[in-house]
Amino acid sequence: MLPNKACLLAFLLLLRSTIHLTAAIGVSVGVGGGFGVGVGIGNGNGNVGNGNTPSEPPSSKLESAYKALQAWKSAISDDPLKLLDSWVGPNVCSYKGVFSSTATANVVVAGIDLNHANLQGTLVKELSLLVDMSLLHLNSNRFSGTVPDTFKDLVSLEELDLSNNHLSGPFPIVTLYMPSLLYLDLRFNSFSGQLPDELFNRKLDAIFLNNNQFQGEIPQSLGNSPASVINLANNKLSGNIPTSFGLMGNKLKEVLFLNNQLTGCIPEGVGLFDELEVFDVSFNSLMGHLPDTISCLQDIEVLNLGHNKLSGELSDVICSLTSLVNLTVAYNFFSGLSQQCSRLFNIGFDFSGNCIPGRDMQRPQPECSVIPGGTLNCLRIPTPRPLVCASLPRIIFSNNMQSSSHHTSSSSYP
Repeated sequence: MLPNKACLLAFLLLLRSTIHLTAAIGVSVGVGGGFGVGVGIGNGNGNVGNGNTPSEPPSSKLESAYKALQAWKSAISDDPLKLLDSWVGPNVCSYKGVFSSTATANVVVAGIDLNHANLQGTLVKELSLLVDMSLLHLNSNRFSGTVPDTFKDLVSLEELDLSNNHLSGPFPIVTLYMPSLLYLDLRFNSFSGQLPDELFNRKLDAIFLNNNQFQGEIPQSLGNSPASVINLANNKLSGNIPTSFGLMGNKLKEVLFLNNQLTGCIPEGVGLFDELEVFDVSFNSLMGHLPDTISCLQDIEVLNLGHNKLSGELSDVICSLTSLVNLTVAYNFFSGLSQQCSRLFNIGFDFSGNCIPGRDMQRPQPECSVIPGGTLNCLRIPTPRPLVCASLPRIIFSNNMQSSSHHTSSSSYP
């Protein structure tokens, strides 16, 4: 946050710039009072100026900030908390929700945090003048419309949080041309259309797109992403989870694809992420057997596979995972339990709605007579028994090579 002295100095520089501009206009327009002002400012005090418009970077930065923030204020139609009452005059350091920095020789607007302000309005193109801003947090407001294309000029922006607003239109592709962006949060809006391939080719560490109206397939470029968190939940995404999934960065910690329309198999590559803590693909239409590679997820805490069409036996592949806090496989078509899974069955994990003989709260027998996706080819590569997790990268790479040459095989249904 900007120290008072630095802020005051920057304000005085901006004020001096304004006075010089007034004096210059006075001289050019007419003699009389304008000339008097010009002489008084330009020649009355050598320390203030010599009649020339100053070009100090601090005042220039704050002039741009003042222009941007006032333009934005004009586009805000409702401010129930009266936060913008402080947005008066050129001293932007005093504006509520605006944070300045003196990390460099200049005083600059380094961030805006108006989370939970309940503001109603639109985002304006002038905000792109805030080129030194590193964070823009606007969640839980009522901003509507689209993200201006000029936002590509926000070259210092690292965190963009527009979640829980009323924004709409296709995926805001401009966000992918912010060179410093690491954190992208567009949750709980009304964005629609397909996800662009370029989304996963950027260096984003956190991608939150849940609770929108995105549709179409997850791009195959998913495997290029270095993200640690990806949340695509509660959209209308369809097709298979890309086989490139296992090629993502090894720092992946959370994957949430729940409540979409995904089909096909759970990729073997899921086992490559030894730091993965949350994997939730519930409420889709995934089929086939679980890959043995799941047994390598030693840090997994939340594993939710519920409400799909998965089948086969629940083996120690899942039930031997020692870090599990929440395991849900409810409402699938699993037909058996290993001894280890039988122990978990009795301690509160959810196995209901399956086809497990002799267990309570299972599907009626007629529903279990035909297993969905019974002929689905998940292109599993045989793995050594017991599975050596260190060998997974070689196995997965081989599988991906086969998948790329038989791309349609993994989505064939009876």
